[in-house]
Amino acid sequence: MAREISVLSRTSAPVRLVALAAGAVAFGALAIGAIAIGRLAIGRVTIKKARFNALEVDELTVRKLRVVQQEEPSA
Repeated sequence: MAREISVLSRTSAPVRLVALAAGAVAFGALAIGAIAIGRLAIGRVTIKKARFNALEVDELTVRKLRVVQQEEPSA
């Protein structure tokens, strides 16, 4: 005579909490990795050709650009 087993596996609350924490840590690691890769890609913006009044630039790699405009001293 065959019997059916109807007992479900029940995990305790601490095991569920540890599994949830592990999933959150993995998701956070992926997010931080994506942000780091994005910052590297944006940090190395390449301009192929640009013109600024009299200045012409063929290839320019800019990591940090700071433009300072000097004003003529008034007499």
